[in-house]
Amino acid sequence: MTDQRPHIRVNVFPGGFNWPLYVAFDRGLFARYGIKVSILGTPNSIAQMTELAQSQFEIAMTAVDNIVAYVEGQGEAPIGAQPEFFAFMGSDSGFLSLVSRPEIARVSDFAKRTVSVDALTTGYAFVLLEILRRNGLERGDYDVRRVGGMAQRFNSLRERNEDGTLLSAPYNILAKHCGLTELVKATAVLGSYQGNVAATRRSWAQSNEPQVIAFIRGYHEAIAWLYEPAHREEAIGILMRNLPQMPRVVAEASHAELLSSADGFFRDCNISLQGMKCVLELRSRYGRGAQPLADPMKYCDLRYYRSAIG
Repeated sequence: MTDQRPHIRVNVFPGGFNWPLYVAFDRGLFARYGIKVSILGTPNSIAQMTELAQSQFEIAMTAVDNIVAYVEGQGEAPIGAQPEFFAFMGSDSGFLSLVSRPEIARVSDFAKRTVSVDALTTGYAFVLLEILRRNGLERGDYDVRRVGGMAQRFNSLRERNEDGTLLSAPYNILAKHCGLTELVKATAVLGSYQGNVAATRRSWAQSNEPQVIAFIRGYHEAIAWLYEPAHREEAIGILMRNLPQMPRVVAEASHAELLSSADGFFRDCNISLQGMKCVLELRSRYGRGAQPLADPMKYCDLRYYRSAIG
């Protein structure tokens, strides 16, 4: 019998921060709400945002700064301004850590050294620049190299092509196992920050509101399931099945980090407006043209979230 459920393709960067998607998929939570979900990988934000604009998938799990950048026409991909892009659900703060080669003992040691980013104008590049600025380093004090997504940056740092980069779990954990140093977590420097969100195109969401609501409900239920202590062993098993190259010790450390009571996944799956203000402040400082951005709701629409969660 043909599956008649609406099919939603979700585009993601590789990493443990996709855990709620894996849980919702493996435990049939999306199916419970009447949708079929496929998870697709992306190598970098340029590819992801280009394919979102081309309708090659329906939902992107991405840094909200990517959405802001492309709405404002500041994205690195040559696709122009994308006013269709918007975020409808929050996931986390990005779980970002500044990781370095072992000989670097403090952030200020990056003077006259090289750091890597995904893209020079999107993603978490501005978080890295701000961490360096708050530790006394201005833009001309160090070099920046564009390397690609989290996996590419981790491998490049491990190969000693750069001196430091921002990594999220499990890559910051893998980095420590490889002898690299986790210098500081981004939220310890910046405070509240909106990292990953679920984003799509306005026209698609308007035409497919029930599917958007179903996706939010499935994801929200997966987050609640993950936070139940009794589910720890099964949750680790789901993560390792979906990321078969991950050693158990890293999966266990990822559980502690991604489900931290202080900095773990957002339990309510809402978008942090305080965190959005931080994103906009950084883009106002470092973005192309350095134009002031102040309205989080230009890049978000929470009506779908309110319908799903109440």
